[in-house]
Amino acid sequence: MEKQTDKKKITWVIKNFASLPSKKIHSDEFVAGGCRWRLEAFPKGNDYYSNHFSLELAAADSQILPHGWKRRTKVSLTVVNQFSDKLSQVKELEKCFNPCGTSWGFYDMISLAKLNAGEGFMVNGEVIVAVKLDVLEVEGKLDVPEESSPVMETVDVNGFQVLPSQVESVKRLFERHVDIATNFRSKNPILKTSYMNVLLSLTQTLCQISKDDLADKYAVLAYLKDSGFELGWLEKKLDEIKEKKEKEEACLARLQEMGEQLKPLKRKYTDMEAQIDKVKADLLAARAPDVSLYDDNVV
Repeated sequence: MEKQTDKKKITWVIKNFASLPSKKIHSDEFVAGGCRWRLEAFPKGNDYYSNHFSLELAAADSQILPHGWKRRTKVSLTVVNQFSDKLSQVKELEKCFNPCGTSWGFYDMISLAKLNAGEGFMVNGEVIVAVKLDVLEVEGKLDVPEESSPVMETVDVNGFQVLPSQVESVKRLFERHVDIATNFRSKNPILKTSYMNVLLSLTQTLCQISKDDLADKYAVLAYLKDSGFELGWLEKKLDEIKEKKEKEEACLARLQEMGEQLKPLKRKYTDMEAQIDKVKADLLAARAPDVSLYDDNVV
């Protein structure tokens, strides 16, 4: 067995978590210690723990690895708390992956009740999990090029790792609000990326906010401010939206009230029109010439 140290840290963002099916899902594959790996999860629990989110690390190409292959590892699995790094759910294990044990993890990684409790493990429908993998010893190695790993590329913008598609939006934030992250406290790159994703989501959906969404948006804003972001400008914008929504609601209520007040007036107007028509008919009848004056029978 070849002694080797190969360390990898991978983040997996699970989107639209609440709408996922109960079957097993998996991340993209990545390369470490001469083989491919992937994270696997049961979003709605499995047969053993139906009320827990299950998470495990699996050797993705175990069926094509050489006979007798082994990987001695140290593994740290994390369900990231997107509000506080200290609250993240972390579990660790030391295992030897081999043909008899191609995946290891935890059926009870985190309870579904806790995951869905609005405490920061699921934000905007996204759950973030991470793995730190140390491959300590290798036996039976494939020639797997590192570049085959489909780990998503990120770009550093003012100390925040963001996707290429987010670069312009993040740059605009820092250009318009220079001090936005001056007091940002967390040094954890995964958590920093998570906070930035939440901030981008909030700023990009302002125009779509309904009155029912406002309480949730203020809660998200409070968590972002608590992390150290300077967001007075965003709070002011949210206050303006709240004021407009309240004015809109008041106008709609007033219109409904006036509509109700108008109904009896409309009925009265209709009745009056009918009476006017009747009086007009009577008036025409009264003005009509008396034909009896020209009757031949009149003397």
